[in-house]
Amino acid sequence: MFCGDQLVVSYLRPGNSDGAKHAWAILALLVRRLRQAWPDVRIIFRGDGGFCRPQLMRWCERKQVEYVIGLAKNAVLRRTADHLITAAATAWAASGEKQRHFGEVRYGARTWSCDRRVIVKAEHTDQGSNPRFVVTSLTHPPQELYDDLYCARGEMENRLKEQQLDLFADRTSCHAWWPNQFRLLLSSLAYTLVEALRRLVLTGTGLAQAQSGTIRLKLFKIGAVVLRNTRRVRFLLSSAYPDQDLFRLVATRLGTG
Repeated sequence: MFCGDQLVVSYLRPGNSDGAKHAWAILALLVRRLRQAWPDVRIIFRGDGGFCRPQLMRWCERKQVEYVIGLAKNAVLRRTADHLITAAATAWAASGEKQRHFGEVRYGARTWSCDRRVIVKAEHTDQGSNPRFVVTSLTHPPQELYDDLYCARGEMENRLKEQQLDLFADRTSCHAWWPNQFRLLLSSLAYTLVEALRRLVLTGTGLAQAQSGTIRLKLFKIGAVVLRNTRRVRFLLSSAYPDQDLFRLVATRLGTG
């Protein structure tokens, strides 16, 4: 779970369990801690369809946590939103251009305790109809909620990939769960340190928006000779290192230059 660029929860679920296992319990711990620090903070939970569980939505409604969560397609939803889906198909047939129509419906699955607001994006292209659905407690206009709030999930996906690919969060090859969870925590600590370096030290430099892999390559993976005596430790970097000025700046800002 991320808040902006900052990692707040990193939990490895067993591979043979539901994708949303323990999600509401982890959310409860996080919300409790946030409200201890900021009692009046507004909290919005955003997730893809894998987190659309009735227990989680009921908990959010009881605890005044707003939510915007992807909702898997089904025949009932398609029938309920048929007027929007048909309108998009008709407009595409007339113009030949991609169509995106937004609206909302009330929908309640059999396992839900009540009907809820569902945002509909009825999209039609030359590949056919591709409707998407989002269930939410928010009152924003449908297109604003979908484009500006829900689709911003994509940036969180980038942070996940950053931790997995650049900082090896996916190296969970042990047979037992705890060693794998510990490896994930080490990767999460590495991401937290790199993110803090980027946010606090690299501002105004060419790496201010760089991903973890780039920061590792330019600032960490550097050949050096380490000399140590009783008074100090010295790092002798290669004279051919191309980012010497940046390294000096970072070291100075960290108070070690």
